[in-house]
Amino acid sequence: MNVITRENNRAVVQPSGNTIAAANIAELRLQMRDIVADGVRDLVVDLAGVQMVDSSGIGLLIAAYNSLRKLGGQLALIHASDDLLALFRSMRMHHHFSVTGN
Repeated sequence: MNVITRENNRAVVQPSGNTIAAANIAELRLQMRDIVADGVRDLVVDLAGVQMVDSSGIGLLIAAYNSLRKLGGQLALIHASDDLLALFRSMRMHHHFSVTGN
């Protein structure tokens, strides 16, 4: 189960498992959608336990960023592995939201 820590309009999401992939993102997508609908405007995704993000996971992160941006909010990714940092940088995602490593 994904762990969500919330304080006012800020939430930190720690995905369960070591991947954010098509096979396991349905619950994460629903939880992120619900917390944004419930007023969260500062969403942090803690990638400490995540080793792989596939195209569906990338799509989920971009959708979250777009939803938050429309509402004046922001998305940040923290504790990304070196491999994930390289992926996000190669896709220039770090130009749109904060991406930091361990």
